[in-house]
Amino acid sequence: MIVSDEGGSVRTPEHRTVSRVMGILEAVVANEPQGVRLGELSDMVHAPKSSIHGLVKGLVTTGYLREHQGRYYQGAAVAMLASGRPPVPLNFHRALEQLRTDSGESAILASLVGESVINIDVVETDQMIRASPVLNNRRPLWPTSYGKVFLALMDQRRQETYLRRKHTGPRELSDVLKELEEIRSTGVAFNREESIPGLYGIASPIIIKDSDVTTAIGIVGPAARMKGREDDLARYVLQTAKALSNQAAA
Repeated sequence: MIVSDEGGSVRTPEHRTVSRVMGILEAVVANEPQGVRLGELSDMVHAPKSSIHGLVKGLVTTGYLREHQGRYYQGAAVAMLASGRPPVPLNFHRALEQLRTDSGESAILASLVGESVINIDVVETDQMIRASPVLNNRRPLWPTSYGKVFLALMDQRRQETYLRRKHTGPRELSDVLKELEEIRSTGVAFNREESIPGLYGIASPIIIKDSDVTTAIGIVGPAARMKGREDDLARYVLQTAKALSNQAAA
């Protein structure tokens, strides 16, 4: 149904949805860093909670919002939309350079954006045969090493919701849960040619106290060169991630 308002403009359900989505985003951005609860958002955009709940969940899934303990905050995708890529602290980039030197492979900083992984910074190795990761492209969480890190350390309710949709087979789900438990124990995730034949990836989380894990660091390179060196390479990655976590907590 199309309704004309007093000013003569035309409002449609589609326009109302766009207005509500933009109102939600504007309200959340305006209330950083304390975040906003769903009930507060309902009042701010003048719409019932039942009407905006699905919109909010969709914005979380796509990374424009993030949810933590019942409050909604600006997601990483907002910064990407505004600037083309999220800002990377100088010490993070320098850590990538050192990790590239230590490992001899391309080093990557990745971010969790909704239910996707996005490479936000990379320092490539100068070896002739190397991985050249693409920046700012969304990739699925599984089976990337970065995505595995984010899944392993994700809020349990959110993790279960994701796994129910993406890994429906009982045997598959059991294998995924077993690997996620190992990642939580060791702090390191591996992708052994699961995404691209001939390519290995290793990642570890950057952990900031009282915050969700949304950033990970690691390396990617030819399986022929990384296979057999996994323990040493994993140690480099884990040490780098822990150092950045400590710097963030200081």
